[in-house]
Amino acid sequence: MRRSMILVSAAVMATGLTLAGCSSSDSSSGGGATAVATKGGTTPKVGVILPDTKSSARWATADLKYLTAAFKAAGVDADIQNAQGDKTQFQTIADQMITSGVNVLMIVNLDSGSGKAVLEKAKAQGIATIDYDRLTLGGGADFYVSFNNVKVGELQGEGLQKCLTADNKTKANIAFLNGSPTDNNATLFKQGAVKALKAKTDSGDYKVVADQAVPDWDNQQAGTIFEQMYTDNGGKIDGVLAANDGLGNAAIAILKKNKVNGTVPVTGQDATDQGLQNILAGDQCMTVYKAVKKEADAASALAIALAKGQDTKSLATAATMDTTTKKDVPSVLLDPEAIYFDNVKDVIADGYTTKANVCTAALEAACAKAGIK
Repeated sequence: MRRSMILVSAAVMATGLTLAGCSSSDSSSGGGATAVATKGGTTPKVGVILPDTKSSARWATADLKYLTAAFKAAGVDADIQNAQGDKTQFQTIADQMITSGVNVLMIVNLDSGSGKAVLEKAKAQGIATIDYDRLTLGGGADFYVSFNNVKVGELQGEGLQKCLTADNKTKANIAFLNGSPTDNNATLFKQGAVKALKAKTDSGDYKVVADQAVPDWDNQQAGTIFEQMYTDNGGKIDGVLAANDGLGNAAIAILKKNKVNGTVPVTGQDATDQGLQNILAGDQCMTVYKAVKKEADAASALAIALAKGQDTKSLATAATMDTTTKKDVPSVLLDPEAIYFDNVKDVIADGYTTKANVCTAALEAACAKAGIK
């Protein structure tokens, strides 16, 4: 078992994780959950509930692939399902997983309320719990694995300012198109973006003329919301702080409709194929790349160690404050990366997507200019 533990720890180190505390020192997060040993020598089993396929393409194209591969390589039985944005289905899947005898339950909550109910059921059955990507406020998960989400927002705010400056816009009307109000990550993204733009908004150089959250990260609603923003401001919007690529693309569709796409910088997140294509086409200012494989590898390493009854102290050395319980959650927090036209190639080189997926015939010249091979 000791040899297995060393191998698991080595696997996490190999991903090149950057661990950073969010609100407290590392010394407070060393405990973590008690490892859950499998019973009677049976194969350890992990349950994973992903949120949807609507808010971001990553849940179907990246996380599922990487998590499946990690559990298979470790010889751990994994039940990975997607709730498709349905809270009732989320609860049903969790109940089924708990009944089936999972040793560890990993969730990406749809909101903290329903997520908390699931985590509490699991913990009552002695099942170890991991919040993946989104922290469930008040949920009391044993571990949290994500990116530094305030930093994501900071990169977006910095990116928007960089693109406005490049366009020689020293004065600008800004619209915020925020993520779901029930997603704690969306709150952190907004916090970071506001922080990055504070000097400009305080000075009056930038004026926030619209600021609205998009329920459930719904891209169709985002289009409707942004069109109303655009109308209310008589088209006088100079930059859009969109929380992810899907929301950004919804805003870009309205800008195209008004024949001003490419003249109004729009931010994004997730480095989706669509987002990268919009950057190459000149319609999107930037996106934020979160190396999902590193996140999936870190979360699966924790789940595997817990399921096999191995030590987890060395796997999550950061801490994140749950603002509801005021308690620290042992965490792994990774660094995000800003992606602009000049480094779109880095996302492809990293294996997150492929040239074939991104470089359509219409973008062939742009891809060549961006150095994509």
